[in-house]
Amino acid sequence: MVEEERLKEGEPAAGDLREGKEKRRRSSKEIIEELKSALQKAQEEAKENYERLLRVSADFENYKKRVAREKSELIRYGNEELIKELLPVIDNLERALEHASGDVGKEGVIEGVEMTLTQFLQILQRFGVSPICAVGERFDPTRHEAVMEQATGDCDPGHVVSELQKGYLLNDRLLRPAKVVVAKPQGDAEKGKEEA
Repeated sequence: MVEEERLKEGEPAAGDLREGKEKRRRSSKEIIEELKSALQKAQEEAKENYERLLRVSADFENYKKRVAREKSELIRYGNEELIKELLPVIDNLERALEHASGDVGKEGVIEGVEMTLTQFLQILQRFGVSPICAVGERFDPTRHEAVMEQATGDCDPGHVVSELQKGYLLNDRLLRPAKVVVAKPQGDAEKGKEEA
């Protein structure tokens, strides 16, 4: 009878209370299981990512070692083609020395040396080396090194009168500047004499 009175008054029956608690327990258990499952998946994914990171790190270290080895070999053997091309020049110079000590006249030696020089310059040209044309050009401090000045009426002041040593470019990069004599006005030479 007490049970019926509770129902009339709107209070839940004892059985209903037990069912509600069980539903809450089940849903809590389900939630816990879902969370455990999600945690396990996240841990597996983290483990896979960590292993992937280790593989990528190892690959990168191997790449760095390979690049360092290739760089070392390039530095060590990079001039191999140039040197192979220069060996015939050495051969020709040795032949010229042999002929110079023999009965061949001075003209033969000069001709041999000229041919060797031509061959040498052609090899350098194939590798991108070219001489700097200096005589008659305006003095350019990026390509010329002024060794002295000379008063002359043959050339405009500030222009190269003569070349003491050729300069060379490797493609567009300066290998060696040309050592040159630069023209100065003749009046400067006369002033120097008057002051002395």
